Amino acid sequence: QEQLVESGGGLVQPGGSLRLSCAASGFTFERYAIGWFRQVPGRAREAIACIDPSDVASVWPDSVKARFTISRDNTKNTVSLQMGDLKPDDTAVYHCATDRTPYCTGRFLWSDFYGQGTLVTVSS
Repeated sequence: QEQLVESGGGLVQPGGSLRLSCAASGFTFERYAIGWFRQVPGRAREAIACIDPSDVASVWPDSVKARFTISRDNTKNTVSLQMGDLKPDDTAVYHCATDRTPYCTGRFLWSDFYGQGTLVTVSS
């Protein structure tokens, strides 16, 4: 059974850091690009970051490029998102996702394979 399970979310003060992790199972992890999008209720999903099988990483929104880093561990079938200098606008549910291809170009915008998500709340 294909599965993506996120962890690491929580409540953090502005300026703080969090590390999200995603454990993948049921498919050949090292063959696919994988990453994260976030979603706020009532808004469209926003692609955040992706890392391909060659470890080439992409981080898209200008608002997070200098603060977020994505990495993967093919030996553990995990992908992580290190988030720093968090801001209230980063509050969202963060989902791990893959388009089931080796490429990040789709940005998970239409992906139907993603985890349940982990809530990140940035508030004082």
